[in-house]
Amino acid sequence: MSKRYFGTDGIRGRANRFPMTPEVAMKVGMAAGMSFQRGKHRHRVVLGKDTRLSGYMLENAMVAGFCAAGMDVFLLGPMPTPAVAMLTRSLRADIGVMISASHNPYHDNGIKLFGPDGYKLSDEIENRIEAMLDEEIDIVLADSDLLGRAKRIDGVHDRYIEAAKRTLPRNMSLEGLRIVIDCANGAAYKVAPEVLWELGAEVIAIHTEPNGFNINKECGSTAPESLIAKVHEVRADIGIALDGDADRMVIVDENGTLVDGDQVMALIAESWAEDGRLTGNGLVATVMSNLGLERFIQSKGMELHRTKVGDRYVVEHMRANGFNVGGEQSGHIVLSDFSTTGDGLVSALQVLACVKASGKPVSEVARRFEPVPQLLKNVRFGGGRPLEEASVKSAIADAESMLGRSGRLVIRPSGTEPLIRVMAEGDDPRLVEEVVNGLVDVIGQVRSAA
Repeated sequence: MSKRYFGTDGIRGRANRFPMTPEVAMKVGMAAGMSFQRGKHRHRVVLGKDTRLSGYMLENAMVAGFCAAGMDVFLLGPMPTPAVAMLTRSLRADIGVMISASHNPYHDNGIKLFGPDGYKLSDEIENRIEAMLDEEIDIVLADSDLLGRAKRIDGVHDRYIEAAKRTLPRNMSLEGLRIVIDCANGAAYKVAPEVLWELGAEVIAIHTEPNGFNINKECGSTAPESLIAKVHEVRADIGIALDGDADRMVIVDENGTLVDGDQVMALIAESWAEDGRLTGNGLVATVMSNLGLERFIQSKGMELHRTKVGDRYVVEHMRANGFNVGGEQSGHIVLSDFSTTGDGLVSALQVLACVKASGKPVSEVARRFEPVPQLLKNVRFGGGRPLEEASVKSAIADAESMLGRSGRLVIRPSGTEPLIRVMAEGDDPRLVEEVVNGLVDVIGQVRSAA
């Protein structure tokens, strides 16, 4: 079934434009609320958001929808996505909602839904909700005496802070580490610095003053330049950059060198394997993860399993096959011993645990393998299906032949934007560049003709 609303990570788009309108948000609340009615008890939903201006609009619309479906709504305010997933389970809610567009600019927003187990919804449940959104669903809404109530709840930040701290060994302290944390003016602007400080670190927090417009603006995991500069300025041991909803992160070592999600996964998997904590004899990543990661994991006698892009596909494979480490090159790291979804802060804490245990600088600890040269370019398109054109198919076949067994080619449409992503990697960087540029040109010609 082709989805009109849901993409690879919930529903996302420009705020106050379809599908991110108050009307759609209210209908999602109605449809999701009715989809998770599970008996005669008072049903409840936990609802968090990041710091975008449009969060107020969408939050109120969703509250109306859930209350109309007979669900009580617990409003969390700005909270990281993994905290919403955790609180969905902790508060025995029937459904969890995060209003966020993750790493996108402030003018976008999105809706992420979690089931009562704290996991993102399956395609089957999303399809069921999709089918309800364009129907007249008011005839099955709650009776007037069974409408839901909404209230803001206190203490939820403390719950998440303690849960994050408990992912480290009880006696471990971060004392002696100078850490710069970039909160992206997003959902973790309060909790992330507090966790690091309570664990004993010297904390320099930046981008912790959200104003509704500055989330991810020249900061966070997709724009780490200011973090790198701050690490140099204060001579920090490590820098950590979260994104707008704190479900992803990247690391900067003491030299200002970026450490991506592939390196983080390699470090954690190797460390946990040595401690006997790793399950599944390897890890789960997506088709976008570097070939160098695959070679490193195999050199350690482990396996790398690849999935489609999207952390929920990673999680599904982890659950089905018994893995407890997985994630994406972008910094979505899923550690199922601790969380049901990507958690940037908890992932960073595991890196810090490795650094403390080794007594070595981050540049030595976190660089586990030499990445294979990789190039990713995006081609914007306005409609149609350019990847189904004969000229594009022929160019892809030629590119795969050129790379041979020494490289990989991944071409896919974005799940959140009207883009075709063209990625190639291989041992010869000039060949990789030639392949990517050639395909971008061919796809661009199809777009222009359309």
